Amino acid sequence: MTASTANASAVVGLQWGDEGKGKLVDLLAPQFDAVVRYNGGANAGHSVVVGGERYALHLIPSGILSPGVYAIVGNGVVVDPARLLEEMKILSDRGVDVSKLVISDRAHVVMPYHKEEDALREELLSSSVSDQTSASCGVIAAIGTTKRGIGPAYADKVQRATAIRIGDLLCPAVLREKLTMICSMKNAVLNALRPDGQASFDPDGIADEMIALGEQLRPMVKDTAYLLDDIRKAGGTILFEGANATMLDVDHGTFPYVTSSNSSALGMGPGTGVPPQAIGRIIGVVKAYSTRVGGGPMPTELFDGVGDEIRTRGREFGTTTGRPRRVGWLDLVALKYAAMISGATELCITLLDVLSGEDELKLAVAYDMPDGRRDRFIADGHALVDAKPVYETMAGFSQEITGARTFDELPDEAKAYIQRIEAFVGVPVGMISVGPDREQTIVRA
Repeated sequence: MTASTANASAVVGLQWGDEGKGKLVDLLAPQFDAVVRYNGGANAGHSVVVGGERYALHLIPSGILSPGVYAIVGNGVVVDPARLLEEMKILSDRGVDVSKLVISDRAHVVMPYHKEEDALREELLSSSVSDQTSASCGVIAAIGTTKRGIGPAYADKVQRATAIRIGDLLCPAVLREKLTMICSMKNAVLNALRPDGQASFDPDGIADEMIALGEQLRPMVKDTAYLLDDIRKAGGTILFEGANATMLDVDHGTFPYVTSSNSSALGMGPGTGVPPQAIGRIIGVVKAYSTRVGGGPMPTELFDGVGDEIRTRGREFGTTTGRPRRVGWLDLVALKYAAMISGATELCITLLDVLSGEDELKLAVAYDMPDGRRDRFIADGHALVDAKPVYETMAGFSQEITGARTFDELPDEAKAYIQRIEAFVGVPVGMISVGPDREQTIVRA
């Protein structure tokens, strides 16, 4: 039997993350045989509410909450083994079955020295550039990383010789040999970055720790490229779960204020080994407004009471970091670009209920730039600083909508808002989230 050419679907964020992808994956997961993470690491955070209980997931795919469904961590993910095991224990203690969790032997490992390097680099950038104006002139300000070692781990992946993969943790002799060389290099580099010059990573100590962690993970480690191919050939179905989001894609986002992986739908093939022709449906998830965490430009950002209201109602504080998110009106220019890059076949609008109570709603439909007006997004973190949003204003709504289960039950103003998004982006809205729980979702026919 040959694999179907389109037996996989995907859920991908179309903004700067935190769009509510986890809830949608959780809703769809029971329809699939496997849910797969293809990028990112413990810097991602998916918050899922089931039966009034909230689950915070960072490395483990949201499909873990659906019994019998494979939850696969693909080769494109960078894994912090200790945090992964901690997350498994938390879920197990709450009664979640983690026996279907599988980890790619090719996934790269976040090591202790990666976290040290991440924090040192961010500190140095913060101290060298103090304001966004300098950044707009070409000087890179602090990126706003989570300091969990994600960027340095991906950098070592590309440099190859200094990289450690999950499979290496299961081969003690290989791991020890690698770490002897790597730690000598890392100590030299980090001593140059540290003010006190006291970096001293012990290869034997790190090897002992990682070998012990690897033994705990051993039953879950597999060649996931073959596993996913076997699932497809048997007629099974796969759901891809993106971490971070399209506007943070290292190639197509607001560079350099991006993450270190291809977090758009373009990362699915390299991050899992599943060919692109297998993916027939790509659901782009977008909030009814905009949010961002960390550094970088955000043209529609609000600095007034309206922004504070939306942040409070939307509980806009990071799942992973707890940091308050920056809030702004929905940027249709950025959304149309992201839908194009990720090839979205439909949109899922989340947190529409958060906008209830606003007298008017604004949508950015163009940017005023120093050289004139433009309606195309600028994938450059320095140039985008100069973008001034051109808004369309629509009537707001005051009705409570968390109980709506059909599109017709929404207020006319809310329906008009959704329809304007569809018309501008050119992609239909297939689902609308009106609350955090699974059941608080409108699925349009």
